[in-house]
Amino acid sequence: MTNNKNNAQENDILVGEGVGFERIRRITGYLVGTLDRFNNAKRAEEHDRVKHNVG
Repeated sequence: MTNNKNNAQENDILVGEGVGFERIRRITGYLVGTLDRFNNAKRAEEHDRVKHNVG
């Protein structure tokens, strides 16, 4: 009989490990990855938002 705890320790791979992702934000109704194409008002809107940390 196989011990599941030992199996889990031998195969410790996190879901999504090594997978890159791009941050997408919604600013004034648009989904964007970067702020490069936005004017100062839209950049200010993003800057003034409350930032929430995960952890």
